[in-house]
Amino acid sequence: MKAAALLFIIGLLLVSGGSHSLQYFYTAVTPGTDFPEFTAVGLVDGEQFMYYDSNIRQAIPKVDWIKNNEGPDYWTRTTQIIQRFEAIYKDSIGTVMQRFNQSGGE
Repeated sequence: MKAAALLFIIGLLLVSGGSHSLQYFYTAVTPGTDFPEFTAVGLVDGEQFMYYDSNIRQAIPKVDWIKNNEGPDYWTRTTQIIQRFEAIYKDSIGTVMQRFNQSGGE
């Protein structure tokens, strides 16, 4: 019998000036699924502008306006920040699996 996959989703909503919204969604799942163990998606006013997952290990732009306005330093910093979140989430998944006596295998 396979253990059920655990899933964490957290959304962070920041609003500035009342006219725009910035949201980040972080998703972590237990190892052994066909889905990346960690993903991050950034949205401005509901439009996805960036993506990261634990397979590619790099934040990438998803729309032209961000590609044309942010350089490599921005993407390096963003990748580093998200990788810190990834480490925290992976740690949390491990803790939850222990507490619920889930080995992650058969």
